[in-house]
Amino acid sequence: MNIALIIAGGSGQRMHQDIPKQFLNVQDKPVIIYTMEVFQRHPEIDGIEVVCLDGWHEILIAYAKQFNINKLSGVVSGGITGQESIRNGVYAISEKFSDDDLVLVHDAIRPMISAEIISDNIAKCRLHGSAIAVVPCAEAMLETEDKICSESSYDRERLVRTQTPQAFPLGKLLWAHEEAKKRGITNSVASCTLMIELGEKLYFSAGSEKNIKLTTPEDLEIFKALLNSKKADWLK
Repeated sequence: MNIALIIAGGSGQRMHQDIPKQFLNVQDKPVIIYTMEVFQRHPEIDGIEVVCLDGWHEILIAYAKQFNINKLSGVVSGGITGQESIRNGVYAISEKFSDDDLVLVHDAIRPMISAEIISDNIAKCRLHGSAIAVVPCAEAMLETEDKICSESSYDRERLVRTQTPQAFPLGKLLWAHEEAKKRGITNSVASCTLMIELGEKLYFSAGSEKNIKLTTPEDLEIFKALLNSKKADWLK
């Protein structure tokens, strides 16, 4: 089986809004519902588990009913860090699914996730045992110590930019979080960085420049523009 683990435990302080960014309403729909709907519609996704900010569980469940998200299998509280939030979700999934089932860890605030990205993520994980959605690094990359200036650059051909989903067998994720406890790793920023810290090799799947993460008010404007955009007929 394939389970989407949607991480919605953050408060979204950089968005400077009164409610968490994953619950901001865009065109009469909360951001997190846009995200959940893509997984709901995907024929290979069997369940959706959400790690949610405390105080918003019942609201999320009500929204799921309103928008017919019937693959929702559970809602669990987030942790102090992103790593702890993912761990909470992995533990909750382990009570309902088996070690061989795949878990696609995805940010709730990436609502432009596509069916193609999900399909490739699942296929690559089945093939290799892991799948991190990535896009090429097109920008010139500079190194800095003080965030003010730079005297060196980094070869962009050796870099990729990671996105979500990031897929692993459930048993592998359980192992990683237990191993992290033993080694004192407590604040790895993503599932992919946790696996790297544990010495694991990771494989890539296709991401997209449209698969943006809504972090700032500017990102929200881009999201609204993407919702209203239509590909020109002459584009190949």
